[in-house]
Amino acid sequence: MNTEFLDALHDLEKEKGISVDILLDAIEAALLTAYKRNFGSVQNAKVTIDRDTGDFRVYSQRLVTDKVEDERMEISLEDARAINPNYSLGDVVETEVTPKNFGRIAAQTAKQVVVQRIREAERNIIYDEYVDREGDIITGVIQRIEQRNAYIELGKTEAVLAPSEQIPGENLYPGMRLKCYIVEVRKTTKGPQIMVSRTHPGLLKRLFELEVPELHEGVVELKSVSREAGSRSKIAVYSKDENVDPVGACVGPKGMRVQSIVNELNGEKIDIVKWDPDPSKFVANSLSPSKVVAVEIWEDEKVARVIVPDYQLSLAIGKEGQNARLAAKLSGWKIDIKSESQMKEIYPQYGETSDYYDEDSYDDYTEGYDDDLSDEYLDDNSGEPVDVEENIVDEEVPK
Repeated sequence: MNTEFLDALHDLEKEKGISVDILLDAIEAALLTAYKRNFGSVQNAKVTIDRDTGDFRVYSQRLVTDKVEDERMEISLEDARAINPNYSLGDVVETEVTPKNFGRIAAQTAKQVVVQRIREAERNIIYDEYVDREGDIITGVIQRIEQRNAYIELGKTEAVLAPSEQIPGENLYPGMRLKCYIVEVRKTTKGPQIMVSRTHPGLLKRLFELEVPELHEGVVELKSVSREAGSRSKIAVYSKDENVDPVGACVGPKGMRVQSIVNELNGEKIDIVKWDPDPSKFVANSLSPSKVVAVEIWEDEKVARVIVPDYQLSLAIGKEGQNARLAAKLSGWKIDIKSESQMKEIYPQYGETSDYYDEDSYDDYTEGYDDDLSDEYLDDNSGEPVDVEENIVDEEVPK
């Protein structure tokens, strides 16, 4: 070892961010292990490296004692004072025992230690960089797909997109660029493992924050998200500024903002509704695009009974109950959906005493049932309205 070796360590410090002192301490410990392994020494030993010249020395350490039981570990006071008159009982005498052929072993060991420390430092740097980004969004390129796991290249490292975190029906292939949500960063023996997701509701939230400046600036708040990846999602937004339309801000001019997110998620439908501090109004909004005539709520049980026009019942429930399910997740309320004809049988005056009553929706229902009936809810063969009564799941609500 010489000054060139120290210069190389200083260059590594600048390039990799690893302190020279840390490297030298590690090399000293490795050299000590190599010395004991190669020379079969059981005595106490110490390896030192001169920080100025790079020269190394091996010293044996023996304790000064009255009675010597092991000459490899102890030395008498008389012998110690023969070396230096200032020694006294309990002191440690250091004697240089550097082997003649230790230079080759030292060089090889130092190389291994430096390479190992560089790898550890790079892993720690990558871990520290990404551990603080949990819950954030990243963009990467799929490098390979093995056993349905997609490995996404992120520069110095890669992320793992597990099958359970992939959007159903999405066709992934090597070279594909996509955005993912960082779910977890694990520290393993092989380096940091970054787990990402395409199905997490947080991905939808981060995508809107990227596309909508008002969300990033805090003018518009994203209150809640409910998502069934690959099929449909709902978000609730709110603005304290009365002059700002939160829904319009997220939709964007001609729907450009929300459309770019839909394209990123391969056509996943997104409903944007207005959040309201009044739970009854928020529950009504969450069932969009269905019209709601009235809402009754029970605060203690977190249950809401929603009344919709008969022709809107299937729309409110959604395909396989999806719309109602997403609305319940979005609002945090258990929702029981009833049609007007059902409610009139058990509660004729529901419109006058409900927590939420939409007169416009009620007028639309009473004036033009057939006009508002969408072809989507007509039987393909007969052209008659589809009977959706069998799809209704009655839930017990407090009386």
